[in-house]
Amino acid sequence: MIKVLIVEDDPMVREINEKFLKKVEGYSLYDSVNSIEKAKESILTGDPDLILLDIFFPQGKGLELLKWIRSGNIKCDVILITADRSIETVEEAFRYGVVDYLVKPFVFKRFNEAMIQYKNRKNSFRSTESVEQDLIDRYTLKERRLQSSKKDDISEIKGFSQHTYEKVLQGIEDMRGETFTSQQLAKKIGISRITARRYLDYLEKEKKLVIELEYGKVGRPKNNYRLKDE
Repeated sequence: MIKVLIVEDDPMVREINEKFLKKVEGYSLYDSVNSIEKAKESILTGDPDLILLDIFFPQGKGLELLKWIRSGNIKCDVILITADRSIETVEEAFRYGVVDYLVKPFVFKRFNEAMIQYKNRKNSFRSTESVEQDLIDRYTLKERRLQSSKKDDISEIKGFSQHTYEKVLQGIEDMRGETFTSQQLAKKIGISRITARRYLDYLEKEKKLVIELEYGKVGRPKNNYRLKDE
């Protein structure tokens, strides 16, 4: 289980974060505190894996806690959850190594995506002694390629919906670079297999996906899809 420390001074927001966390498999709430000083005490005594950190506190800013963690060479990761939208804060946060940045108010879907991506990356790194380039690319380049694909507007194509298109792209992103079938994707995002197949074929024609044929003993070969390597 991944141990999580929540650092948030607003009791209502802190409760929402706690409830959201309980809904994500593979995580446990280690502690939930309302100040930077209490967070430091909790970090030193409990060794959390991940911190969900706000920016604004009466006694200071969450970025100071982030800098304190890095200066002390403390091995834990940080996801910022904040209403601060300034580019200076975002740039500084990533400069000090946050793994994600959630802007309030946010919905559970975005929270869940952040937690799943972090868990998948952590589990992948735990299962190997040395990291190859393709494993690193799985959690960097491919997500970026899919995000850029979401800018495409296919609503003018007959039989296609931009909303469904983006759901398909998000579902593929959640596959983390693994091969999958149209049926697996359909079940994951809640659409029919035929609809999923239509969108996957479109992405294959756009050279964003490749098809790998899997031959069984009888019947037609099964189409397995994966992100195209660049």
